[in-house]
Amino acid sequence: MEHDRYGADVLAAGWRERARKAVPRVAAEPDLVVEVAGDGWCGAVVGVAGGNVELEDRRGRRRLFPLGAGFLIDGEDVVLERPAPRAPQGPSRTASGSFAVGDARARVARASRILVEGRHDAELVERIWGDDLRVEGVVVEYLQGVDLLATMLDDEPPSAQRRYGVLVDHLVPGSKEARIAQAILRGPHGRHLKIVGHPYIDVWQCVTPRAVGIERWPDVPRGIDYKTGVCRALGWPARDQADLARAWQRILASVKTYRDIEPALLGRVEELIDFVTA
Repeated sequence: MEHDRYGADVLAAGWRERARKAVPRVAAEPDLVVEVAGDGWCGAVVGVAGGNVELEDRRGRRRLFPLGAGFLIDGEDVVLERPAPRAPQGPSRTASGSFAVGDARARVARASRILVEGRHDAELVERIWGDDLRVEGVVVEYLQGVDLLATMLDDEPPSAQRRYGVLVDHLVPGSKEARIAQAILRGPHGRHLKIVGHPYIDVWQCVTPRAVGIERWPDVPRGIDYKTGVCRALGWPARDQADLARAWQRILASVKTYRDIEPALLGRVEELIDFVTA
């Protein structure tokens, strides 16, 4: 066989790609110093947002540039790309601030449960303590008013194996709610029952004004439905129940962690969880 002293055909397909130098791809990690090939801007990476990298020069000025080609490190071309997501450092936490239990399946529901007055109360408890309650197997039910508590207890009495923790709105000395709670605790079901409450007229007030983006919760005159009065005072629509429902969803969406909840509610719910899981 005759030896080909000239090698492969230099004009064969792909000759440009074989001659082209591979440009290294570099993750845009914080503090990485790069130069923008187009205009000579030089700075350290301070963040990546969307498809852009933000650079800060030595004078503290910042600019955004699209990720990709067009950057230099030590005079050599590089392609900047988004850094890989960092693994969480240490155990993650639930919205209530407790340590999350990884890969935990929901526990079969206990006989013991937590009772709240209304749907909004139940949704707020779920937003903050939902993960904890599923791990513990605790169900939250709503009563549609503390006035119905005595009847519910007569129909489904609590016991040592089925404790009830009850969360009541506006549980302050002298209130109707306080009188009902005291009478029930003195009755035949009191031994296996724990009733606690917050001082606010409605559970809406248990969300901090800061979380909602208002200075404070409005004062609503007696004789006006509280939720309707709040919406009107804040300039939110309040024509019908659909408007009030949308207002609540707006408030609930502002709640991300226990820091968005008033301490007067936080402590009481924790008490109830302890009571029904003891």
